Amino acid sequence: NKLIEYKADKMPVGKGEDNAIDFRNQNIQLEKGDIVYTFTDGYADQFGGPKGKKFKYKQLEEVILANASKPMQEQRESLAAIINEWKSELEQIDDILVIGVKI
Repeated sequence: NKLIEYKADKMPVGKGEDNAIDFRNQNIQLEKGDIVYTFTDGYADQFGGPKGKKFKYKQLEEVILANASKPMQEQRESLAAIINEWKSELEQIDDILVIGVKI
């Protein structure tokens, strides 16, 4: 029931051979029952709510923690319902991708 964040390398999606900087390797010891989440910035950056503000990462972390004990399909449905309710009638401004893998 805790979230451990591993910072990603800040690299553009279109990183080509001309960019000589390599991605950093991170070794993470996982145990049965752990869940690994990876996501784009689209969920946290989505505008909505009563004041039309960004969802933000802190709120995304809270949603993930609140749903982590549920089956993966229920987590998917909950995350989709929450962001759809948040953005309401506002336009989606970016891709929204959340991947969860349960070990």
